Amino acid sequence: MENKPRYKFRKKRGFSRGAFRKKVCRFCTNKIAIDYKKIDMLKSFTTERGKIIPRRITGNCALHQRRLAIAIKRAREIGLLSITGV
Repeated sequence: MENKPRYKFRKKRGFSRGAFRKKVCRFCTNKIAIDYKKIDMLKSFTTERGKIIPRRITGNCALHQRRLAIAIKRAREIGLLSITGV
């Protein structure tokens, strides 16, 4: 009689834990100034619904994420960016 394992082992799907690439802040590397008047740049950091994308997704450093959030809020207040994204 053969000894068969009781449980079937499943293969892991997707990426392994250590196989991700570190995201780099594009403002630090390219020396880009954050300005509330640069609407095209600010739109790339917001969703379609108008929410600010978190830094774990964009890869910004903490300093530039804070400055970016302030710039987006200023542009919304003036009316350059829509609040709801519609």
